[in-house]
Amino acid sequence: MTEMPTGRGPDSTNLATITYVHGAGPATDASTIPASPALGGSSEATDRAAVVESARRVLEGTVTSPAPAEVEKLEVDLDAFDDRPLIPAWAKTPEGWAMYSGVVYRSRLRAYRRWVRRQRTDRGHLAQFKRGTRRVQDWVTGFEGIQTQALAHQAYVAAKEARGAARAARFTPALLVNKKKTALMEADRTQTVAMQAVAAHKSAKSYRRKLRALRAGAAYGPPIAAITGGYVQGGALGASAGLLATFTGGAFAGREVISEETDWSADWRSLGDGDPMSAPMLDEVFRHAKVIGSDESLHMVQMPMLDARGAWSAVIDLPPGIPAKKAMRSLSEIASALGVEDAQVNMVKAKGKGARAGRLEIYVARELPFTEKAEPGPLLALEAATNFWGRIAIGPDVRGLPISISVVERSGLVGGEPGAGKSASGNVILLAAALDPRVILWLADGKAGGDLEPFAGLCEYFEGDADPEAFYEMLKAAVADMRARYALLKKLGKRKVTEELANKYPLLRQKLLWVDELMFYTTDDEFGKKITKLLRNLVSRGRAAGIVTFCATQKPGSDVVDTSLRDLLSIRWALRCTTPEASDTILGKGAAAAGYSAKTIEPEMRGAGLLWAEGSNPTLVRADYYSDEEVELLCKRAYALREAAGTLPDGPKTLSDQLRDKGEADADVLAVLVDVFNAYDQAAKEDDATGEVDWLPGSVLVEALKAAGLDITPEKLGRLVVREADEKKKRAWEDSTSALNGFPLAAVLRTVQSKYGLTA
Repeated sequence: MTEMPTGRGPDSTNLATITYVHGAGPATDASTIPASPALGGSSEATDRAAVVESARRVLEGTVTSPAPAEVEKLEVDLDAFDDRPLIPAWAKTPEGWAMYSGVVYRSRLRAYRRWVRRQRTDRGHLAQFKRGTRRVQDWVTGFEGIQTQALAHQAYVAAKEARGAARAARFTPALLVNKKKTALMEADRTQTVAMQAVAAHKSAKSYRRKLRALRAGAAYGPPIAAITGGYVQGGALGASAGLLATFTGGAFAGREVISEETDWSADWRSLGDGDPMSAPMLDEVFRHAKVIGSDESLHMVQMPMLDARGAWSAVIDLPPGIPAKKAMRSLSEIASALGVEDAQVNMVKAKGKGARAGRLEIYVARELPFTEKAEPGPLLALEAATNFWGRIAIGPDVRGLPISISVVERSGLVGGEPGAGKSASGNVILLAAALDPRVILWLADGKAGGDLEPFAGLCEYFEGDADPEAFYEMLKAAVADMRARYALLKKLGKRKVTEELANKYPLLRQKLLWVDELMFYTTDDEFGKKITKLLRNLVSRGRAAGIVTFCATQKPGSDVVDTSLRDLLSIRWALRCTTPEASDTILGKGAAAAGYSAKTIEPEMRGAGLLWAEGSNPTLVRADYYSDEEVELLCKRAYALREAAGTLPDGPKTLSDQLRDKGEADADVLAVLVDVFNAYDQAAKEDDATGEVDWLPGSVLVEALKAAGLDITPEKLGRLVVREADEKKKRAWEDSTSALNGFPLAAVLRTVQSKYGLTA
């Protein structure tokens, strides 16, 4: 096609540049139109009608291809450039040259920045040079060393056999002609074989040295020559050029990145060094730990694999005759051979189908487990009530799998050193019980530290003052409740409490008796043995009656908890202990020797412990953690659930209510007396903040008794409330003109204590 510029003369028509497509030219005779130069030049102006006609034909698609004859008529003069340049005029302006040079500058700047960023990666020149030197060294070392080592071993074995054959020939009696002859022939043969093996080894060593020398000369000769020659020719500048050339060659040799390079000079190290677990590694580990012999190996039931948490696991079979407990006793040695901490290694007997005495499942965590921040406990997301008759979520094990237990007809013991997380671990069970509105809570805090205070409003019986006498009274009440439960079960013809019976009969509701810091109670001089006896009675007989007992203490040794009581606690949870013996006092004798010792738990693993609740082996578990704010929130939720279910406790009964519950006439009289003293004392405190009523006239007390419907004379009252000599003195009373005979509060409380064993 030909471009037709606008006219340039004064008579030209002011039209835009028009491009004619062949076949869409003006509808005039071609001979009457002067030819336009192909490149540049001027042309005559065309009329507007021709332009419109050309545009119309282009839009209608009626443009036709040029005829061959017409094509031949087109002549292009390549020299007819006139004054038009090949480079546009704008490119010759300062702005054009700046734009052109700016493109080059920016492209070079981007390339430089890419080069700088690449130096930090494995594609950088320094990384390439390191790979290159390593590959060159591997090439210089070669594979001849493997053959030399094999020949050295053959020479050693042949020499050993030759010495043995020579010794046998020497000590064979000459009388045994045939045997002597055979021994001498064997000695000659083995000596010849040994000499040949030694000669082959020497030849292989010589061959290895020669090849390594040749390869070393080929690899290291040019760089040394370049550096030395450069220094001789140009001094420091020439040496620098030689170094640069050497660096360039090394980088070129290591330009390709290989994902797995073979380092023939290094053997496997350990998991702690970042090496992957493999079957040969486990063989060496168990050999170093003296679990298997030097010529024995493990059988891989499940090859080592890496889980999503970055930990290695494998299932292995020990050689025949080696029990699994031998490997579990050597846990520290195995951890040392693996290059990790004891707490990172977890070994248990394989469970499920195909389990056998010598089959082990080994699990090695990449980092120390249970040191990261604990995930929110599952009870926070639970909107409904829990079911204490079902399974209770305890927390994750080392594999991250949730562990749950059942406490129905069970009892438990939680122990560990101070700061190991007993209170936080106990909250898992306490909160699960509190969020079940059917469960009755009886809690005793031997530490009096306030850990159980959030649960006080949910308890029917709460002892938070670390008072052994009060705890003894609690246990007596628990034993009485147990007897009442068994009486009802006997009447119903049932052997034990079930969930259906507990839902039907309020007396048989499940009860949790939680004792924190048991040591404080059982070591009391006056009540320690009595408390131990009642606890043993509850633990042994209360399970079937729906009473679940849990005790928490630091070191439940025989001097703290009698073994007859400790052995009855079926659920054992051993948090961190300072010695294996302390761990055994919780898990049972021999647990540490079998590979289950809470001493291996690191101090950073707070809340983690060996839980022995179900199955034949303890499991390392970390309890779900609930902060103080979360515990208070869950206790409020438990309060609302119990309020809606109508199972909130009535609260502690007053002394007068406890006396009326006795159902005796004297107890009713004493209850009225206690109420009268409380009423006068309250009135005195309202009038005077320091006022306190500790004595009342007999007439006032008799009138109050008559108002309560109890007809009693002053003489009978005096016989009931026995006063000491100094307490019978008359005193002045309010507006009375004479001193009156009365009764002190101490005498009334003393009578209540001596007659019914109750205290204010």
